[in-house]
Order: sequence, then C-alpha cells, then structure tokens
Amino acid sequence: MNILVTGGAGFIASHIVDAYIELGHEVAIIDDLSSGRKSNLNPKAELFQVKIQDEAVGDIFAKFEFDVVCHHAAQMDVRKSVADPIFDANINVLGTLNLLENCVKHKVEKFIFASTGGAIYGEQDTFPADEEHPTWPLSPYGITKLTCEKYLFYYKEVYGLAHVILRYANVYGPRQNPHGEAGVVAIFAERFLAGNKPIINGDGKQTRDYVYVHDLVRANEIALDYADSDVFNIGTGAETDVTTIFRLLNELTGANIEENHGPAKLGEQQRSCLSSQKAESKLGWRPEVELCAGLKTTVEYFRDKDK
Repeated sequence: MNILVTGGAGFIASHIVDAYIELGHEVAIIDDLSSGRKSNLNPKAELFQVKIQDEAVGDIFAKFEFDVVCHHAAQMDVRKSVADPIFDANINVLGTLNLLENCVKHKVEKFIFASTGGAIYGEQDTFPADEEHPTWPLSPYGITKLTCEKYLFYYKEVYGLAHVILRYANVYGPRQNPHGEAGVVAIFAERFLAGNKPIINGDGKQTRDYVYVHDLVRANEIALDYADSDVFNIGTGAETDVTTIFRLLNELTGANIEENHGPAKLGEQQRSCLSSQKAESKLGWRPEVELCAGLKTTVEYFRDKDK
C-alpha cells in the first residue's frame, strides 16, 4: 500500500512509520517539525515539511495516490488549546478537513484517525469507560478530536471514505518528548536520570490508563486490514496514579529521590481509564506490555539517549 502518515516525525507516529515500512508498505510523511524530530524519521520514508492546513498537501496526494491516510499530526497541548482555542481548531479541525477533502478528491480508501480516550470522555461516570460512554470533553483539544470523529462519520456516509478511529489512553514509551506538554512518564524519567526532583501535582492520586507505544503500533497495523468503519478505545483498562508512576520510575532509575508535591493543576481530570473489550472482540487487539516492563524499556531509552 501507499500510506501517508501525518505527524510521522513525532513520538507515536514515527513508531507507526517504522512498522508500516517493516511490513513492506510505501510511506510518505507530512510533518511541519514544530514538535516532531528529524532523529525520529525513518530514512525509507519521504518527508514533506508542510502544515496539514496548507494547499501544498493537495500536491502530495496527487503525487502518491495514497491508499490509506494515518492521521496523527495535531495540536496536542491541552493547556495551549485552552489558552488559544482558535489556534487549536485551525490545526486539529481545519487541518483534518483539508486531509479529508483531499482523500475524497484523490480516492483514498481508508482514514485511520488518532483520537483521544483520555480527553474525549471528560470526567467519567463509569470505569473503565467503553465507547458508548457519554462524550463531554473538558478542553478545546478534546472538543476538536470529537468534532473530527463526527466529520469522519459524515465523510463515510456521503463519500464512502472508510475510517478507523482509535481513541488512545495515555501513551508512553521511547521517543516521547519530556519537554512542554508531555506525558508524566517521560518527564519523570528524564528528571530522575538527571538527578532532579520531579514535581507531583497535588496529592498525586490522579489516575490515568498508561498504554505502551508499541501496543498502539499494533492497533494501527491491524487497522490497515479492518474491513468496516468503527471507533475503538486503545487502553489497558487499568488505573495507575501519578504517585505510583513516581515510585516505580524512582526505583527503575535508582534515583532514590523523596516525593516532591506541588500545587494541584486547576481543572485537571482526576480519573481516566478505558475499556478495550471492543478492540479485543472486533480487532483481536489487546495490550501486551505490562506497565513495569514498559517503564523499564522507556527508562533504558532515556538513559542511552543521554550518553
């Protein structure tokens, strides 16, 4: 297949690019490198350094005749989305619409969309949340992801563009950026290894569903051959609080640093946990990497990177 991966220089999508190429597919990447890194790029993939909102995207579609678009490029900073919802929507909504319009024009068969389970459900009523849980996102970022899901339904009904929506839990693993809006695993791991004290926001009892990046990659591989259009949570179904992440990484890095608590973040979601039973029954996907094993591999990555 000819596959376009947007955001292919980023943390998650660069691993997906590697996997698609390993499977024998031809892969092109659109990434403006605003947050992605050249060091993440697979040399067998062709990079186009443009924004997904740009008119130049149409030229790339015309050149490659893509079979599949795997869309991961996004404005992912929740706090930035709150501070500037227009900026957030311009990338996440208008950029996605630009891709979808080009999919229709150039007869793309399938659109794989990286959505969010962590932000789209808001404060959950049930744990773990399944795909039928009410969607009440608490940030413009979550709202734009939900909006794009609705557009995908429209493009399927009106134009026949098949889609697979993957609602990710909190993803961690090698290549995650520990700076800016990043996951707590990457932030804590780097600070422990540098001998600095990570700060736990509030009491540290906030829970998340931590899923290892290579488990996500398998979901994106399976999605290539999935015959229908549907939405799936991709998580572990297990809650882990921030203090536990602190203690596990403290031990794995050998940092032996005392817990350090700071002020709670206003409006921070308190609990998040996703059921992946639907993904297991329809895709044959289930998480395989246990948290401690994934954290160990992540710590090894950051330790080697800094040598």
